[in-house]
Amino acid sequence: MTTTLLGSDLPIAAAPMAGGPTTAALASAATRAGAFAFLPGGYLTPDRLADDVAAARGWGRPFGVNLFVPGPANLDRDAFAAYAQRLAPEAAALDVGLAAEPVEDDDHWADKLRLLVEDPVPVVSFTFGLPAAADVRALRRAGTVVLASVTTPEEAAAARDGGVDGLVVQGPSAGGHSATWDPARRIANAPTSAVVRAVTSAVGLPVVAAGGVDGPDAVRDLLAAGAEAVAVGTLLLRTDESGASATYQAALAAADRDTVVTRAFTGRPARAVRNGFVDRHDDAAPVGYPAIHHLTRDLRRRAAAAGDAERLHLWAGTGYRQATTGPAADVVRALTASL
Repeated sequence: MTTTLLGSDLPIAAAPMAGGPTTAALASAATRAGAFAFLPGGYLTPDRLADDVAAARGWGRPFGVNLFVPGPANLDRDAFAAYAQRLAPEAAALDVGLAAEPVEDDDHWADKLRLLVEDPVPVVSFTFGLPAAADVRALRRAGTVVLASVTTPEEAAAARDGGVDGLVVQGPSAGGHSATWDPARRIANAPTSAVVRAVTSAVGLPVVAAGGVDGPDAVRDLLAAGAEAVAVGTLLLRTDESGASATYQAALAAADRDTVVTRAFTGRPARAVRNGFVDRHDDAAPVGYPAIHHLTRDLRRRAAAAGDAERLHLWAGTGYRQATTGPAADVVRALTASL
């Protein structure tokens, strides 16, 4: 059952949930259970990423690293200022400050790319866009399999033309940030299997499917749709090895609300469990990643520490109610038991 693209024993990949949920322990546990694990490179310093890569080499199994592709610096500063003013009462309620000026960093893009070219890993995936063709070639020359995250056949065709080896096809049901290359695009509902079929019929590259994975039936459906492997994230959020905060995990366990795609927390569309922050600010949130992410970051951190789930980004896919406690290995085994 070994996957050709990823080289894992099982057609399951542990998604790279940046910002804390994907810990080294979670990725290692998934790997030991026969899945493929992606390390999140987003939001990390190059030194921290290098340490995580060095630790992963000790697993003795293939693994991957995911990076965020920086977008153009085209922030509407007036819209940012208006949104910051709107959020001032939220920050005051948690006794935190908001940045006076927008932060528009590139997440150490060049240094992380250099690290992965000079110290190659088996697989590198990219989210939010496509690197320059020269960067793709450099990684491939170093022996790395390069994957691009896509959400439409058009993005998939551009990724193919950019020289990647395969695709991570993300459906709209996925939790957390949409991988769309256009943060202003409305994310319309559609089954992940339909997106996978549309992409595979248009582009002849191997596919890892992601989004809406709530159990073994979803895995079978996505494999039948043409995916070589299936990425799972939300189902791992409450496992023993997860780094999701206690507030986050408790909210997922107790929530009976639907998920929505919102830019309210980061200025980029992301699927989360609906809460008070989303209800109050979704309609007013501008496009503006990463500036809005940095604007709300301390507010969200304080909310997590204070047990305030109504002001916390509760990233979750549509199947979040199926996430359970216990070892991550149990999730992997349950998803593949009937394959």
